[in-house]
Amino acid sequence: MKIVHVCLAGIGVNDGWTYQENLLTKYHKKLGHDVTIVTSQWVRNQKGGVKIDNRSDYYDDNGCKVLRLEIKNNRKQSFRFKRYRDVYKTMTEESPDVLFIHNIQFMDIYEIIKYLKVNSKIKVYVDSHTDFSNSASNWISKNVLHRVIWRFCAKSIEPYTRKFYGVLPARVDFLKNVYRIPSEKTELLVMGADDERVSTALDDKVNLRIRNKFNIDIDDFLIVTGGKIDLAKRQTILLMEAVKKIDNPKVKLLVFGSVVDELKDQVTQMCDGEKIQYIGWANEEQSYEYFASSDLVIFPGRHSVYWELVAGLGKPMVVKFWNGTTHIDVGGNCEFLYEDTVEELIQKINLLIKDNKKFENMKHNAKNKASVIFLYKNIALHSINYEPKIDNK
Repeated sequence: MKIVHVCLAGIGVNDGWTYQENLLTKYHKKLGHDVTIVTSQWVRNQKGGVKIDNRSDYYDDNGCKVLRLEIKNNRKQSFRFKRYRDVYKTMTEESPDVLFIHNIQFMDIYEIIKYLKVNSKIKVYVDSHTDFSNSASNWISKNVLHRVIWRFCAKSIEPYTRKFYGVLPARVDFLKNVYRIPSEKTELLVMGADDERVSTALDDKVNLRIRNKFNIDIDDFLIVTGGKIDLAKRQTILLMEAVKKIDNPKVKLLVFGSVVDELKDQVTQMCDGEKIQYIGWANEEQSYEYFASSDLVIFPGRHSVYWELVAGLGKPMVVKFWNGTTHIDVGGNCEFLYEDTVEELIQKINLLIKDNKKFENMKHNAKNKASVIFLYKNIALHSINYEPKIDNK
């Protein structure tokens, strides 16, 4: 089957990164499909800025064909309303059986609609990464961009679309309430973890290596947290304080991720080099290994894609309760935090250490339920209306 992924909203796909568009295409290819990625020449650099990738036609490391379309008038036009060359021609030449569109916030969606009008048998799926936490933050964005321009794009392609996926429950709600997509056409398509990375990270040798590296005994109760520590996620410091106050020398905490300058001193002061360690920034491989070596993962702040990664690893979690992100609980694999307090964190940690039956149940559900749902091979299957075959033995 020929699957074409269209990634023309915002920044283009960065080769080798681990965003949803990277992993869906990787596992669609591994499932035996012929996969093409149609995307922009504008990509992210390592510092978060924008650079140009001038390659127009090549294959990535997963064997997916990548077509990078030129932007009309280059940088002279608005980034938000940029237009691309040869969108219709590209669709015609690639002739997909399945079209998977990542976000609808781009003006050339009308070139795709033009193509679909004469190729009505193509199966079309659209995903959305938009909600009120990352978009529609002011009056113009909410009422002009999203409720007029991008809603019109969404409603225009709706007649040709089998399913609109939100990658969080809050993003499903955004599709329904802001873009007015009918409920029966919307569905949650979770983000997750790379199956291959999970398999490698869960090797017992990795666990021993990580624990030895940071002087963590095999019988220590290791808590791991990761992600950017900034003024919006300063709850990590509360977690460090909670672990420091727990009167149990076997409870250890590893913290990784970048730290904004304003919080560096507080993070440093909490570390003692033994019970609590800040181990710096981690690349993709390291993040999988650190989480896999944990007994418990705690995310005391707002949602990040690490939540789904840890669920795919089959690790029990304690996470902050946020409306629209409770999908991470799939039958008892996690506990929620409702207050930004040290006391609540101490209570949750002590509960799971002392109530062995409860913690073993969390571990069972994390390994046998969550890990199946949040692995990208199964997500890729589901995304094009296949149901994963799960052996529950």
